[in-house]
Amino acid sequence: MADETSIKVSAATRDRLVALAAERGTTIRSLVEEFAEGRPTRAEYEERAAQARAELASVLGAAPSAEAETKARRLGPALPKLPRSDK
Repeated sequence: MADETSIKVSAATRDRLVALAAERGTTIRSLVEEFAEGRPTRAEYEERAAQARAELASVLGAAPSAEAETKARRLGPALPKLPRSDK
């Protein structure tokens, strides 16, 4: 297929991916694709957050405060730490 590529990983990581894929009855390719498709990028996360703020503002008449957003983030699943894009 013309849209395929290779990803270089250490032998230890490859072996782990083989084991994880085997446990799930799938392939490394499917495992990696599922991971990549199932995680939002920072931009997608920010877009979803903006949509949520807008929806809350339309329902509540005001957007959540920065303090409320901070509290809400503590309740939800954490995103991996990513480098800030504003640097």
